[in-house]
Amino acid sequence: MTGEFNLPRRRFMGVAALAVAAAQFGIGRAALAKSTRETSIPATVPGTNTFFAEIKQVNAGVLNIGYAEVGRRDAPVVILLHGWPYDIHTYVDVAPLLAKAGYRVIVPYLRGYGTTRFLSADTPRNGQQAAIAADIVALMDALGLDKAVVAGCDWGARTANIIAALWPERCKAMVSVSGYLIGSREANRMPLPPKAELAWWYQFYFATERGRAGYEQHRNDFARLIWQLASPKWEFDDATFARSAAALENPDHVDITIHNYRWRISLADGEREFDELEDRLASLPVITVPTITLEGDANGAPHPDPAAYAKKFSGKYEHRLITGGIGHNLPQEAPQAFAQAVVDADRL
Repeated sequence: MTGEFNLPRRRFMGVAALAVAAAQFGIGRAALAKSTRETSIPATVPGTNTFFAEIKQVNAGVLNIGYAEVGRRDAPVVILLHGWPYDIHTYVDVAPLLAKAGYRVIVPYLRGYGTTRFLSADTPRNGQQAAIAADIVALMDALGLDKAVVAGCDWGARTANIIAALWPERCKAMVSVSGYLIGSREANRMPLPPKAELAWWYQFYFATERGRAGYEQHRNDFARLIWQLASPKWEFDDATFARSAAALENPDHVDITIHNYRWRISLADGEREFDELEDRLASLPVITVPTITLEGDANGAPHPDPAAYAKKFSGKYEHRLITGGIGHNLPQEAPQAFAQAVVDADRL
């Protein structure tokens, strides 16, 4: 699930800064909410589509990445990024909507998911945030993509944030569920109030070898529980869950997951080649590319308040609350709203 809880971000910004952010969010940002709806995404019933017709493979960086592709090859590109413990089916309804709107849509499996594999057995099974973002930049290079609209939720939102912050020349626009999710290990050293710590129970579980063994043995039950807690009003069926759960059988999935959560709280080291990128990310850089952030009204996962991150976007920016019992896996629960946000962000 997503990055730091909102309380560390509030520490970072400070009470006074939050007040300013909230005021600007309520007044100044309204002027930016003028996206031209030249393309209106049609209403769609979530679950209309159940599979991608083809999964392609390409060598990119240290990985052979599996990805779905929909739409014309000569069309503007959108890259859609999934999170944990989800997979590319987060976008199974979004992708065809965007293809019909005139986009070439790329939906990759992140490292540790689906058909994505490491090219070498010797490569560290590293789940740190900069490594995952570097994978997507390598994918763009491998596919010959100079620039794309990048959109995501959960780990995918953080990855989109990082690409927009560190490689803005590669990011035409961004859509991010739950806003600004770039992490700081230094901020994560600070304890939270007990209620906030409770929301991160699985992170502490994963910090133990018992937790690692438990996730290895019960990963499907674990993932189903996270889905239910994070989207308490989403009545997904067994078939919907099973399609995504299959991606968790990747041989590197447990290693990547455990390393990701241990790295966040400084219980595991990253790779030195990413130190410079992580130093830049630790400053929590402002994102300049046109951005729309989204939040579901029934998100049960830890997530920041929109006012806490409004000032982290210095370019054209809009925030949207998606109502109707929408939880953490917003693109799959509200595909029309997500697809519309991608189109509108591209035109900000």
